[in-house]
Amino acid sequence: MQLQRSGVAGTTARERGSSSRVALRCGVNGNAPRVVVSAAHAAPDNARAPGQPGRPCVRASATKTPYPPPTRPLKTDAPTDVEYDAVIVGAGMGGLATAARLVAKGAKVVVLEKYLIPGGSAGHFKREGYTFDVGSSMMFGMGHDGTTNLITRCLQTVNRKLETVPDPTQVVYHLPKSKQFPDGLTVAVWRKYEEFIAELTARFPHEKEGIRQFYDTCWRIFDSLNVLDLKSLEEIRYLLGEFVKHPGACLTLASFLPVNTGDLARKYMKDPELLKFIDIECFIWSTVVSDMTPLINAGMVFCDRHFGGINYPIGGVGRIGEELAAGIEDFGGHIVYKANVKEIVLEQQADGSEKATAVKLADGRVYRGKAIISNATLSPSRMIVPVPYSTSPPPLLPPPSPSPPIRGKAIISNATRWDTFETMIGKEKLPKGEQLFRKRYKKSPSFLSCHIGVKAEVLAHEKDCHHIVLEDWDKMDQAGGVIFVSMPSILDPSLAPEGRHIVHAFTPDWIENYQGLSTEEYEAKKQAAADDLCRRLEEVLIPGLREAITYREVGTPRTHRRYLNREDGTYGPIPSRRPFGMLSMPFNSTEVPGLYCVGDSAFPGQGVNAVVFSGFGCAHRVLVDLGMEPAWPAADKLYGKALAAIRDSS
Repeated sequence: MQLQRSGVAGTTARERGSSSRVALRCGVNGNAPRVVVSAAHAAPDNARAPGQPGRPCVRASATKTPYPPPTRPLKTDAPTDVEYDAVIVGAGMGGLATAARLVAKGAKVVVLEKYLIPGGSAGHFKREGYTFDVGSSMMFGMGHDGTTNLITRCLQTVNRKLETVPDPTQVVYHLPKSKQFPDGLTVAVWRKYEEFIAELTARFPHEKEGIRQFYDTCWRIFDSLNVLDLKSLEEIRYLLGEFVKHPGACLTLASFLPVNTGDLARKYMKDPELLKFIDIECFIWSTVVSDMTPLINAGMVFCDRHFGGINYPIGGVGRIGEELAAGIEDFGGHIVYKANVKEIVLEQQADGSEKATAVKLADGRVYRGKAIISNATLSPSRMIVPVPYSTSPPPLLPPPSPSPPIRGKAIISNATRWDTFETMIGKEKLPKGEQLFRKRYKKSPSFLSCHIGVKAEVLAHEKDCHHIVLEDWDKMDQAGGVIFVSMPSILDPSLAPEGRHIVHAFTPDWIENYQGLSTEEYEAKKQAAADDLCRRLEEVLIPGLREAITYREVGTPRTHRRYLNREDGTYGPIPSRRPFGMLSMPFNSTEVPGLYCVGDSAFPGQGVNAVVFSGFGCAHRVLVDLGMEPAWPAADKLYGKALAAIRDSS
């Protein structure tokens, strides 16, 4: 197949991921850039968990190292004498991306965030000198070429940038033993595309041609995406403009819209174990197997890791949200922390319909805007100081004094669709399209998370940051089946105290497994689950791990629900039946006039780069509806009805 060219003359897209595996590998004594951060004292080497003699482990002491520091002022209010163009509920990555694009176009924006820091599940927290990423450390979208480097572009929108460290091995798979692989199947996804293809072909030499055809087809999709100016797929004028400029790319993408990844995999490959490998290639970012994963999503992920690559932001993943928030404020936007959203207010219009016009806080404040964009869920009536994974009850803070309503017309939600429509609006007002959505999709699992500090010598020979561990193919989609492992201090040593490293391990889990328990039963169950997770890691990946632990903090789906404000701790929707490719996923507009959704409950789905993409689309759709971008309203209306008909019938 002829390789499509990137924007760099004489270089193909896959050749752009050409960093040498030797030159870029950064270990304990490697050459990763270092940032000085203030660190509290590390936990003592001989500290042990209560009731666990001989088991090195430290229970969290969240109050000892608060983050953000108490000296950092938090804005808890915004002007009330202006009319906002957009009220955005939640400062997660979807909400921040939307806000950044809007303020850059001159829109008046206020972002309402319950927590004390921006970023949501892409935030970070500090304990005992460690900087822990709340969620994944595997960051796509931070390259510098093409158009799919959405995080880089989003930062540039508000004149911000971050230094990053490239990851030479994007991920290393440690997969089950079998007759074909008696010692287990190990595959490293190298930054260089040809090195990865060579490694996978060495494992499955009889599938050499099929492997090449499958991943080269993914490159056709990626190369098509990587020339387009990615905005709202709901806006017909934009789409036609892109078609005029790039007809081949648009036709290629259109042909793959209804296709799922498993369809393409079976077309070119027959080996059952290789097909399972494609399943887990999808599962690690979509939490579903290849038959349930739209091919266009897979094409984006499978190729961007070789084109732009996985690049870790120096100082931690939370730096992305912090820089975006600062940039938004530089452009005149407002981010209000400790803002406990109670409901999205609907007002009846002259034609009898109801329109989203405001967001009401628990303390009585009402923020009105021309666009309401939600990125959060219903919050309690009093602000709880959220310290991730703390076992100590947090103190209560009194709400700010009520302020006069802020006038406006429109609203934006980055909450899950369950939180947005059932909690903040009400089940009794659930639109028909949302009822059908609940038949097509269900909540994805949450996670059991272990944030661990270890003695550096236990990782002395480890050079790879990201690993996936699975011991049994039949348990891949079960709770505790797949273990996701990140060791970001290998790339950025500043994240851990001297002589220490970070191991962040997490595995899918369901909130039902932790319900109906007493406090003592809950604590015992989550610690036992974490012990088992560490045991498995020690057996498969990190010999001596448990004896090297000096700090460990455990979170369950209940923890994720509490601090990330997501229904059941879920990380978004997953198909409950085989989807019609990407055409089953809802876009940013909703059936409630004036209300938009952004984040992992909207196209294109889960993942930091994906929710930033949804922010690009949402901002463009809102700007068009506010008259701040040119549009064809009549054509958009007909096109929107057609999209809804296809989606709701899928």
